[in-house]
Amino acid sequence: MQLNFSGLQALVTGAGKGIGRDTVKALHALGAKMIAVSRTNTDLVSLSKECPGIETVCVDLGDWEATERALGNVGPVDLLVNNAAVLIKQPFLEVTKEALDRTLSVNLRSVFQVSQIVARGLIHRGVPGSIVNVSSMVAHVSFPNLAVYSSTKGAMTTLTKVMAAELGPYKIRVNSVNPTVVPTAMSQKILTDPEFTRKLKERHPLQKFAEMEDVVNSILFLLSDRSASTSGSGILVDAGYLAS
Repeated sequence: MQLNFSGLQALVTGAGKGIGRDTVKALHALGAKMIAVSRTNTDLVSLSKECPGIETVCVDLGDWEATERALGNVGPVDLLVNNAAVLIKQPFLEVTKEALDRTLSVNLRSVFQVSQIVARGLIHRGVPGSIVNVSSMVAHVSFPNLAVYSSTKGAMTTLTKVMAAELGPYKIRVNSVNPTVVPTAMSQKILTDPEFTRKLKERHPLQKFAEMEDVVNSILFLLSDRSASTSGSGILVDAGYLAS
């Protein structure tokens, strides 16, 4: 399945590391004009060297006002990947206001804000678009010490459906990808115990975690015209975990 994003501009949040970074690189290689958003400037500098010609925006998406200043006049954007996220491990009874506020602002509130900016631009231009929200399988299953993170991903998965319903009349599709553990710096926070990691992997029918490429390929498919009739859906990139 050959994909081509020439003539389209894509914005990816959380572009400095992990899934976001690899998504930028894949879209750039397939011809898209790129806007890469991250709060870490050194990551954007190194990404620019790997992907010459991309536009970078350094902003903390947990700051509403700063995000508005940085992205309020961005555009035109045809494709959006809401990937930015933070993960703070805390048992439910020990969840702090600071952890809750920070996680909600980055993982969920920024999705509202950035998606509004992009969707309003698409509607103003009268062109179709595609938005992909990077959720997680923990939107559907419980993991210890991830009450806040899981709550934001559950909300994101439901928000995806609401956005799809409301933006569909404007020919804007909205979908999510819900991966299992992927080899990123973030996932290492929950894989500190080798025995837990082993048991968790064994619970996956495919006896493995997801590869970065698996997640990126699902994102590319949902952004592309090859999924032209798909909206309000979520692709589980979970090596069969929910089936177990």
